[in-house]
Amino acid sequence: MKAIMVMFDSLNRNMLPNYGCDWLHAPNFKRLQEKTVTFDNCYAGSLPCMPARRELHTGRYNFLHRSWGPIEPFDDSMPELLKNNNVHSHLVTDHQHYWEDGGGTYHTRYSTFELIRGQEGDPWKGHVNESVNIETEVDHTRNPIMKQLFEQDQINREYYKEENAHPQSLTFKNGLEFIEKNHNENDWFLQLETFDPHEPFVSYEEYKDLYPHDYEGKHFDWPPYYFVQESEEVVEHGKMEYAALLSMCDRNLGKVLDMMDKYNMWEDTMLIVNTDHGYLLGEHGWWAKTVMPVYNEIANIPLFVWDPREKARNTRREALVQTIDLAPTLLEFFNVDIPETMQGKPLRGVIKEGEKIREAALFGHHGLHVNITDGDYVFMKGPATPENGPLYEYTLMPTHMRNMFSPSELHNMELTEPFDFMKNVTPLKIKAGKGLINPYQYGSKLYNLIEDPKQENEMQDMEVELRLTKALVKLMKENDAPMEQYERLGLDSAKELTIEDIKAYREREERSGELEELAEFDMKRSVRNQIIGLMNMTPSEERDQTLQALVSFLRQQNKTTILESDLYEFKQQHLQHMDDSMFDYFMGLVGRTN
Repeated sequence: MKAIMVMFDSLNRNMLPNYGCDWLHAPNFKRLQEKTVTFDNCYAGSLPCMPARRELHTGRYNFLHRSWGPIEPFDDSMPELLKNNNVHSHLVTDHQHYWEDGGGTYHTRYSTFELIRGQEGDPWKGHVNESVNIETEVDHTRNPIMKQLFEQDQINREYYKEENAHPQSLTFKNGLEFIEKNHNENDWFLQLETFDPHEPFVSYEEYKDLYPHDYEGKHFDWPPYYFVQESEEVVEHGKMEYAALLSMCDRNLGKVLDMMDKYNMWEDTMLIVNTDHGYLLGEHGWWAKTVMPVYNEIANIPLFVWDPREKARNTRREALVQTIDLAPTLLEFFNVDIPETMQGKPLRGVIKEGEKIREAALFGHHGLHVNITDGDYVFMKGPATPENGPLYEYTLMPTHMRNMFSPSELHNMELTEPFDFMKNVTPLKIKAGKGLINPYQYGSKLYNLIEDPKQENEMQDMEVELRLTKALVKLMKENDAPMEQYERLGLDSAKELTIEDIKAYREREERSGELEELAEFDMKRSVRNQIIGLMNMTPSEERDQTLQALVSFLRQQNKTTILESDLYEFKQQHLQHMDDSMFDYFMGLVGRTN
């Protein structure tokens, strides 16, 4: 038996013909649908990239215990379990996060691996003191990290001006070489994983020509992780650039299908086509992912599976499945024992007859909303207070995405009792950073996916919220979630919840955002969130002084209602040390309430 996983990154399923898109050119995704089972209710679990890959390896949620980070010493890794049971596991990827500090232990779990350089801001080709001069719709140079990534990306692009040199092309080329070499062999798993269609949307004229449109603006193929500020013309152009790259992905997917046809591999080879998460292309007024609520365009992801044992093809399944199910699915396929630590379930029964393997699914980012869906509703449970705490990281591998934890972050770390999946290994408990966004600003949200599939209208239904909150607590317990996660969300894990509790939680969330020092002033919720954000941007020892200065400033201006413009004027008079562009960036971001 053999298995091939073709994994894309940031694949918005609403752009695929398999899920209703009637204008995107993707004939091989259509062809894929004819040969596989299409899953309509597949959800991501832990977001974004490397947390999703930890789930792919371990078959369990990552986001309640830690953020972005490596495979841990106590983790059960699916490709390593295959390797240790005489199934050759091979990774071919251009996903550059694998060779950063926060992903450096993943690729070494495979029997063999090939790493293709050059995507996004991968520090690949060295051009010393070479300036990058390109006018773009988005100023990527405001943020020092983005500036470095953007400039490196422009250098990298110089080395794949032709499609055959593009990292995606090389990834598929090497993956196809592995299949060509080994199609007659038995017991192997290939993970053929490309970074595309993740931004930046780099493709070629052949694909861009599929989507003719009028565009007179500046260069734009790298949307910001921010709300949409660009014109409709720019947004439409961004979608077309994404579509062109997705058509390039489709072309390469077709090459895998061709090879399976050529060698009649459908008889003994499992095929999985998947992604880590989706991507917003202007939906809900947002670009990309991570700084907004996890809407379905991000969480509800495409999944296609061919199981040669069941031979179910050109059919759909409604059962609720998740990324955590892929590791046990592959282990079961190769008759390798599934560790007790894995929470996911093999998909064979779902593929065969639509077996229901879960009532509900959790998903989210570490420290943001804890989200739950039963397929009919989505409930996004936000923090109970503006402090969004307490919150800790539990790890033996203290690294962020591109760097290790700083010494200051580790000064107050402590050893703590292991969780049930840690094999009696005592982890470090480290206070988590605040991150880019405080989910408190959005509040808790409930959506009816049947009546409102685009999640345009928040609903209030205490019975539904009670049911989903109970399911959320149940799944958190099954995941052995840290106790402070319940406290952060305003939940009592030991209490049998009632409708009155749900009403009390909602009232407490609203009251906790009140700023007693500013009680004499009226303000919109968005302005209140901006003031909370301003306090979070201020060193803790200066917050009381800054808040009092704001009150004095408003009284001097004879204000009864606080407007956003008042905060900008206050900044210019009293907070000159804050960088103007960064202030604008974060104040705009924290002012969002949806």
